[in-house]
Amino acid sequence: FIEELEVFFPYEFLYKEQYDYMLHLKHALDSKGHGLLEMPTGTGKTVCVLSLVTSYKYKYPKTGKLIYCTRTVPEMTKCMDEIKKVIQYRDKCIGLDSTKILAVCLSARRNLCIHKTVLEENDGENVDSSCRAMTASWIRNRAGSRLCNYYENFDKTFGEIEIPSGIYDLIDLKSYGETKNCCPYYLTRYLINHSDIVVFNYQYLLDPKVSNLVSRDLGKDCVIVFDEAHNIDNVCIEALSVALDTRSIDTSIRNIHKLQTKVNELKASDNARLQQEYRDLLHGLTSQGLISTTNRQIATNPSTNISSNSDSSNNVNANTNTNNSLNTDVKLASPLLSSDILEEAVPGSIRKAEHFIAFLRKIVIYLKSQFKGISVESKSPLYFMNSLQESTALERKPLKFTQARLQSLLRTLEITSLEEYNPLSDVANFVTLLSTYTEGFAIIFEPQGSIVKGVYEPLLQLACLDASISIKPIFDRFQSVIITSGTLSPLSLYPKLLNFQPLVSQSLPMSIFRPCLLPLIVTR
Repeated sequence: FIEELEVFFPYEFLYKEQYDYMLHLKHALDSKGHGLLEMPTGTGKTVCVLSLVTSYKYKYPKTGKLIYCTRTVPEMTKCMDEIKKVIQYRDKCIGLDSTKILAVCLSARRNLCIHKTVLEENDGENVDSSCRAMTASWIRNRAGSRLCNYYENFDKTFGEIEIPSGIYDLIDLKSYGETKNCCPYYLTRYLINHSDIVVFNYQYLLDPKVSNLVSRDLGKDCVIVFDEAHNIDNVCIEALSVALDTRSIDTSIRNIHKLQTKVNELKASDNARLQQEYRDLLHGLTSQGLISTTNRQIATNPSTNISSNSDSSNNVNANTNTNNSLNTDVKLASPLLSSDILEEAVPGSIRKAEHFIAFLRKIVIYLKSQFKGISVESKSPLYFMNSLQESTALERKPLKFTQARLQSLLRTLEITSLEEYNPLSDVANFVTLLSTYTEGFAIIFEPQGSIVKGVYEPLLQLACLDASISIKPIFDRFQSVIITSGTLSPLSLYPKLLNFQPLVSQSLPMSIFRPCLLPLIVTR
């Protein structure tokens, strides 16, 4: 027991620092606040977190789901193994019927896809493109299109999906998909809102370009754990930084030419589609689904908000209409935007496709002109923005919509090969962030910069300088966020870097049970 809480810890011996760690973690959950916990590497942080939080959820069923964030796939696999040990031990102690739990892990398509043709692609972006080429709504509506049978079966049974309670790692999910002839990736995306424990990469929460697609509908009562978080400030900074080189600018120009050609072709063949897009953009980004692919109706429908502790069945049954299936259409996800922008109509100056393409062309030409320097330069966002406005006569407000407007155009043009437009997407992200934030960023030009190691070329960067910008929505949105690692010293640094106030902040030493050797090295 830790205070009044019975904790199911799967190992025979409990070290003092493990007990103390779980005690402080419990206090953070009790107070519904954030925590900052350091315990040396190799002392069992993962099993301590899982044992304490699952036991806490068992005693207090209204506690939200556990979202466990890791940095790498091997760490994710290790975490799922520990979950299995903890739950198996709890089953042994109190019986199988009282410990129903659903735990899943989410990774990229290349780690979950079971389609043989798609798996022939070596690059992750090509895997994504091949998948979209068979699952996008317009592809599926075309007669004779090549479709993915696994996704089609998932979509057909969407309202009747039954997942037995259990812990599903990547191998288990792929095996289940093959057995049921169902897509493991989209199945896992769907199950995030119905699971007791979700394990995935930092990026699914910290990078707004990813989190808006995957974890937008997670409830406020979730317990968020960032494991091995000693470099979390770097992850936050990288999530909101954009680097452009001369190749990306040149490719962006070619992207614009391609879009212009496709728009002209569409005007000649199906102008009504462009007119419909124009009307849609009058109603704001959120209402048109331009920010998130997550099906909001699933998360807000009480009949689908399953908690395995209160479910009398052994299965998680998604009793949802099949018309509410996951949206697979191409969406680029916007960087962080204020809520008032999300509800506004897209400005009229970029509402028409041809006007927006001309708008993009001005931006790219201006950015290309910034590569002529011969020395390192650093400018503030406000200075750079004023210079851009003077040179292009573009207003600040439309610039904030650049990325979302590009996303809408790509969807209207029914483009599935999204990776081809990554350079133009980077430009859109650059100006969207630039026009949104006046502080916490710097624009840096390096005549001999490097994106690829060993390759030096002119580089223009929008560098995020404030890690708290990316993680602030996480602290504001969820009641308990735990930052933990073996090396967080000095602890006082992280609240300043991430701009949050932990209610529990503790560094725990390793227990020593015998006199340790003290090496003495004598040199000549």
